[in-house]
Amino acid sequence: MILDTNALSAWAEGLTSIEPHLAPADRLIIPSIVIGEYYFGILSRKRKRYEDWLRQYLPLTQIAPVTHSTASIYADIRVDLKQAGKPIPSNDTWIARGFVHDI
Repeated sequence: MILDTNALSAWAEGLTSIEPHLAPADRLIIPSIVIGEYYFGILSRKRKRYEDWLRQYLPLTQIAPVTHSTASIYADIRVDLKQAGKPIPSNDTWIARGFVHDI
């Protein structure tokens, strides 16, 4: 299962609503873009608590790196969305589609 930033945040917060989705997963995959967004988000909030959480739980996941293939697919999707007049934030494009092809 690939986690976006909202799912990672819900897991870190211990929200019980995320548990039924995580439990059956064979593996948890976090795109490197999500890790960057998460670190950005914790800079202004209880940073030590969340950094400690990452040290404990990140080893249970697989980090999906940005590869050449990911970057190429990302670019194709962004162009398609722009031409269709339906652009989305660039990080959402990385997370939503690009990493799926490399896993």
